[in-house]
Amino acid sequence: MHKKTMHRQVLILASAQALFQIVSVMVMTVGALAGSQIAKSPQWATLPIATMFLGTAVAMFPASMWMVRAGRRAGFLLGTLLGAAGGLVAAFGIASASLPALAFGTFLIGAYQAFAQFYRFAASEVADEAYRSRAISLVMAGGVVAALAGPLLARLGGPLLQPEYLGSFLMLVVVSLIATGVLLGLHIPASVHAPAEQDEGRPWQRIVAQPAYLVALFGAATGYGIMILAMTATPIAMVHHHHALGTAATVIQLHVLGMFLPSFFTGALIARFGVLRIMLTGVLLFVGHILMTLTGTGFGSFASALVLLGVGWNFMYIGGTALLTGTYSPAEKARAQAINDMVIFAVGLVCSFGAGGLLEMLGWQTMNLVLMPWLGLAAASLVWLGLATDSEPHLVVRLSKRLSDKINEFAGRLEDRQ
Repeated sequence: MHKKTMHRQVLILASAQALFQIVSVMVMTVGALAGSQIAKSPQWATLPIATMFLGTAVAMFPASMWMVRAGRRAGFLLGTLLGAAGGLVAAFGIASASLPALAFGTFLIGAYQAFAQFYRFAASEVADEAYRSRAISLVMAGGVVAALAGPLLARLGGPLLQPEYLGSFLMLVVVSLIATGVLLGLHIPASVHAPAEQDEGRPWQRIVAQPAYLVALFGAATGYGIMILAMTATPIAMVHHHHALGTAATVIQLHVLGMFLPSFFTGALIARFGVLRIMLTGVLLFVGHILMTLTGTGFGSFASALVLLGVGWNFMYIGGTALLTGTYSPAEKARAQAINDMVIFAVGLVCSFGAGGLLEMLGWQTMNLVLMPWLGLAAASLVWLGLATDSEPHLVVRLSKRLSDKINEFAGRLEDRQ
């Protein structure tokens, strides 16, 4: 593919990612609030958000397999139309005070999310080897726009029409349709998504059993799971420690910027230093997040911890995606990508549902402290792969030593607390 055309396709995917993330952030911002004004019991208020995640889980594998036959472009366009339809159904649910209709609407939006999960893989497919990691990170950088625009649109739409939040979901419909128009310009070469019929590739068990695949999956799942756990618990913890809701929202916005703003240069860092080094740096940033939570429960402690959490997620998630793309052939991509994202999503789903209970049982600081063994396993897997493949061995050893020092420091702090 010509470089100018390649860059244009990546830009289209990055724009589509930004628009999708706006939709996702809008649902996360007002979904529970809309549910609470309809639900007969407070325990059902978060149902619209839960059904969005359920929609993603249900649609993930079928979306991947269907795009093998129909192509990325057709799949992505179907996803945006599902998002628009979901917004309309959700708006009807709000207008008619029907929680099942609202929940079904967000379920359809979750199906849109399932298709959108493959934007970053499509970027890796249209880019050449030298540009691949940058393409992935540029697509992920679309989240910066969502961090700023998503909450703003959700708040603007809330009082725009009656009942409240009806306008938010109608705005969501418009954003989804704009994404449809953007993706009409996407053109992925047929050779990318139509491998030879005789080449069916390896069974999924052999693909998943590769050391690099397992390490990439475990690293990305670690980053996603820990990030979701802490992000979900943060507003509750901050309110518990007497922070205003607006202050908690500011911390979350800083966190989301930390998640996506580094994407403008993460790909360049991977190209220069290697994917394992960047993922290990992500582990170190997560350790920094945990240590920062020990400094107190003021705004500065929460904000600093959540920014470190966001940047750590960025390095782990983009690094894991870049590492994964080298473990499968074009004929195997649907299975390999779908299994990867289904596992990551399942880990995130468990962590999001478990966050409240863990926070209630352990408290903010201890909840984060108990994540250290998980991070230790992630670091060990990265070091092992680096040594096993003789890839970046010297820096891997140095970074693992730094991580060991941080863990020893953590152990000392824990002993002092006891």
